[in-house]
Amino acid sequence: MTEQRDMATPEETLAATPVETLAAPPAETSVETPAATSAAISVETPVETSTEAMVATSAETPAAIPEPTSAETLAATPVETPAATSAETPAAIPEPTSAESLAAMPAETPAATLAAITAETPAVIPPMPEAPPLVPVPQAPVRVRKERRVLRGILRWTAAVVVFVAAGAGTAYGITQMKRTDVPGLATASDGRWDYPEIVMPPLPSGSPGPFAADNKANSHYADLRALVLPAPKGAKADASLRGTDGWLPTKTFLAQYADADDRKELGQKLTDDGLRHITSRGWTTQDGTHTRIYLLQFDTAIAADELFSPGLISYDSPVYALTGAPATSYNDAIKTEILAKNVKASAYTEDKPYGAEEVRQAYLSAGDTLALVVQSHKGVAKAVPFEQTLTLQSQLLD
Repeated sequence: MTEQRDMATPEETLAATPVETLAAPPAETSVETPAATSAAISVETPVETSTEAMVATSAETPAAIPEPTSAETLAATPVETPAATSAETPAAIPEPTSAESLAAMPAETPAATLAAITAETPAVIPPMPEAPPLVPVPQAPVRVRKERRVLRGILRWTAAVVVFVAAGAGTAYGITQMKRTDVPGLATASDGRWDYPEIVMPPLPSGSPGPFAADNKANSHYADLRALVLPAPKGAKADASLRGTDGWLPTKTFLAQYADADDRKELGQKLTDDGLRHITSRGWTTQDGTHTRIYLLQFDTAIAADELFSPGLISYDSPVYALTGAPATSYNDAIKTEILAKNVKASAYTEDKPYGAEEVRQAYLSAGDTLALVVQSHKGVAKAVPFEQTLTLQSQLLD
């Protein structure tokens, strides 16, 4: 504030300067006045510039602010007149400013001018450098869904494999448990054999040997004779007339199947003489109409049973006593010892043609102290296969 009070304004300085000094020719000096600077600017730029334009230019272009000039300095400094300037530069020169004009101009101090320039000219702030474009950061691929899909696929394939394995195992188990005749593609055409239950040997009394054991010289059957009769095949209808009493059949019922009365009397006497002990029997009719009868006769000794078997009941080409319905028969050489149990003998016969109402097949078996008579009959023709099958299974029970 002290410096501003000591400094004289330009208007005061010009007012104190004599008019003669302003009209006098300027002396050569190395210091150019503002008027000379304006003339130089006019020479380089041939455009008329008014005082208001110069002021605006000064305001827009930040120039060096001259130090305040005292009265003594202005008196010692020659000022170029408009005439001298026009002599050097043919360009248009603004009219000289009179004392009254200068007095009318607003008085501005250098500090005020600096403040105005600072207020009008904002501080130049260098622009911020442009930020580089944002590069998207690659994100890790979301694997949750993919992993779930893979997991679901694994589970599906695992389930499929388990199902296939279970189905294959079940099929294999089912096939292995089936009989060959029940497997499609492996079954053979039925040859007429019946479906008999599994053959189970009856228990022997404690300490008793089998009929053909080495220590059983009499070849006696110690097992219950009723348990040695072949059971009926599946689906067959039992013959109630052969059940007897407690499984024991009267001798009279057995003899009734022979056709001739004299034969029945003679055979009855032989049975008594040879020591007949028991007779048991079983009969059935299968679905195809075949009627089967089996009789077991047990004697005191195997010798007596063997003598009755031959020549008491059989001869070379026919049985000794004819059965009802089969007056004439022939020896059936198809029944060989190969189809029978080891210790069982057999003699089979088939009815001769022409048959009566039924064809009759019959066979006598001999096994130690027991004889067996197997008879099958069928309307028209009695099949050979079930007859042979029945003989084989019955021989196994007697062996």
